[in-house]
Amino acid sequence: MIQKGKSMKKRYTALFAAAFALSMIAGCGGNEKADTGATAKAQPAVEQGKGAGLRGEAAPTFTLKNIAGEDVAVEAKGKPYIINFWATWCPPCQAEIPDLAAFYASHMDTVDFYAVNLQEDAQVVQKFMTERKAELPVVLDRKGGAATLYGVRAIPTTVVVDKEGKVAYRKTGGVTKEELEDVISKL
Repeated sequence: MIQKGKSMKKRYTALFAAAFALSMIAGCGGNEKADTGATAKAQPAVEQGKGAGLRGEAAPTFTLKNIAGEDVAVEAKGKPYIINFWATWCPPCQAEIPDLAAFYASHMDTVDFYAVNLQEDAQVVQKFMTERKAELPVVLDRKGGAATLYGVRAIPTTVVVDKEGKVAYRKTGGVTKEELEDVISKL
C-alpha cells in the first residue's frame, strides 16, 4: 500500500510539473491561440470581430492613467505602437521585462510603447519596475477595460499596431526583443 502511495505521489508531482511548465510557456491565465478575441477576467464578453484587437482590425483606442496619475491616450500617433498587457505577479511577464525594456530603449524614437498593467496599484507596479531597473512607459488598467477591448484571456499578451492604427501582430505568451524587431521591420 505504501509503495502504491509513493507511485501516485510521483505521478501527481510529474503532472503538476508538466502543467506548471506549460503555463510558463503559454502565459498566465490560460491558453489562447494567436488572433482570437475573448474576455478579460470578470469583464463582459467582447463580440468577436468587433474591436477585439485582432490582426487586420482597427486597434481599439483607450485612455488610462500612468503611474504618475496622468492621462495617456493609447492610439495611433503617426508611428507604430506596441501594447503589452502584463502583471507583476505573472512569471512569464516578469521574464520578458528585460527584453521589453531593451526594445523600448532601442526604438523609443520610432515606436510608441505601452506596458498595460492589469488591475494592480501604482505603488506595487512602481516598486516592481524600480527593483528591476526597467524603463518602460506603464499605464494602469485598474478595472480591466482595456484588456476587455483587446480580448485578453491570458498574460502576457502583446499587440503591435501599425502607424495607420491597424493591428499587425498579436501574441499571447512571452515575447522577445528580436521578435518585436522582426515585426516592426516588416511594417
